[in-house]
Amino acid sequence: MAYRVVAAVLVAAWLFPALAEGAVRHYKFSVVMKNMTRLCATKPIVTVNGTFPGPPLYAREDDTVILRVVNHVQYNVTIHWHGVKQLRTGWSDGPAYVTQCPIQPGQSFIYNFTLTGQRGTLLWHAHISWLRATVHGAIVILPKLGVPYPFPKPHKDVIIVLGEWWKSDTEVVINQAMQSGLAPNVSDSHTINGYPGPFPNCTSQGYTLHVEAGKTYKLRIINAAVNDELFFKIAGHNLTVVEVDASYTKPFTTDTIFIGPGQTTTAILTADQPVGKYLIAISPFMDTVVAVDNFTASGFLRYKGTHAFSATALTAMPPQNATPVTNTFTESLRSLNSKQYPAAVPLTVDHSLLFAIGVGINPCATCVNGSRAVADINNVSFVLPTTALLQAHYYNISGIFTDDFPGNPPIPYNYTGNTTTNFQTTNGTKVYRLAFNSTVQVVLQGTALLAPESHPVHLHGYNFFVVGRGVGNYDPLKDPKKFNLVDPSERNTVSVPTGGWTAIRFRADNPGVWFLHCHLEVHTTWGLKMAFLVDNGKEPNQSILPPPSDLPQC
Repeated sequence: MAYRVVAAVLVAAWLFPALAEGAVRHYKFSVVMKNMTRLCATKPIVTVNGTFPGPPLYAREDDTVILRVVNHVQYNVTIHWHGVKQLRTGWSDGPAYVTQCPIQPGQSFIYNFTLTGQRGTLLWHAHISWLRATVHGAIVILPKLGVPYPFPKPHKDVIIVLGEWWKSDTEVVINQAMQSGLAPNVSDSHTINGYPGPFPNCTSQGYTLHVEAGKTYKLRIINAAVNDELFFKIAGHNLTVVEVDASYTKPFTTDTIFIGPGQTTTAILTADQPVGKYLIAISPFMDTVVAVDNFTASGFLRYKGTHAFSATALTAMPPQNATPVTNTFTESLRSLNSKQYPAAVPLTVDHSLLFAIGVGINPCATCVNGSRAVADINNVSFVLPTTALLQAHYYNISGIFTDDFPGNPPIPYNYTGNTTTNFQTTNGTKVYRLAFNSTVQVVLQGTALLAPESHPVHLHGYNFFVVGRGVGNYDPLKDPKKFNLVDPSERNTVSVPTGGWTAIRFRADNPGVWFLHCHLEVHTTWGLKMAFLVDNGKEPNQSILPPPSDLPQC
């Protein structure tokens, strides 16, 4: 039913453009349990409208989305509209205990936001505990009517959602890990549009992309995985990247997409190979000792006219530790930076921050080894409050948080060196305060404590420009001289290289409380997160809007 409604809305938009400009799109998401069979076993999972992945959300740039979420499961629920800037509408952003209290069982909440100045591919997902393992879907933002793509219009749009599948209940997995203090189990397989493909000792269903020779297809690739950065390839075919995180890029061609959790990549596929069947494959990237699900999920690209029992053309996936492949892809990304879509990179910086991110160990009397794994930014392992931060800020409720989050590590050290001490972190609910319209540079510095690894970091409420990256410790004197301030990639989620750093810049022109966290769910759970508090501006349209009347209560 949801798909038919969406189709009708889009047809109406094309036929009656005067009526559709700045339209209001109404959706209803029912969060329900549904039995799903994968890897030759059936289990109940939390879904939206009974589907996995969940239904795509379609709208146009400048449309308003009014979406009612009804919670029919036993868990508390929130939905985050990942990458939507939420200008002045932070109440609809979705992270539990940051911008809202969760929607309790039997309750509902209406998310209301406008898609201002954005077009492309994003995603939505649950933002509480590990429910996003199965509660996720695509957001497709079409250009305003009459505005063409900055590339030839393809024959067809295709949504490809990458994910993970656990044979166990993910809520049990993370709860057991938190009680034991040990790292949680990894997933049992990856998925392409909900299916793992052939699996050892199990004939599992796979995803098939049907194409016609000579035609072009826009692939909206979304990484909704919980804990894995991924490689994506189609045997025998190149892909031309034209957009990431709902921001247009200078087109470039590659045979391998590198995509972190929470990231999206839109690429043009030309069906230019002989008629036949070709492997679509995803595999994990991890260039350190951390365990990941190393199963290569697969699907098929099938040309019209392919014989029923045709052999499949195969492809070799990059090694799991293929750092050069990730570097080549990342360094190829550039903002389109055209007259219509300029790259408004802040050239001056009001707040220059260094965030050392990593994993540590804290004492735990009830844990298996007398300690537990934790994660932190600048030695602060973030503790979510029991009253939402935005609510506490808006109503000036004291005692919920402090605005003294450290802008630099309290004690500088050799971040990427072999450190064997100071694994313990402090716990706190601290935010970093920003004046409206101030400019911010954050250097996300990876560390070598315990287990160095690549961290995909997501900032809510904003896009940012990735102005620099490197290996080792950031050098504040030398490295800024190499920054790209002309056409850096514009993103909402960026991977910080293992044993290295990434520098991002943004302008704090959206008032509210905005979460920044690692999008590896295990690290978010362990505390690798913080929040920016952006004060209201002086003009009437520079203040956060009042909270909705149905805002959930804690």
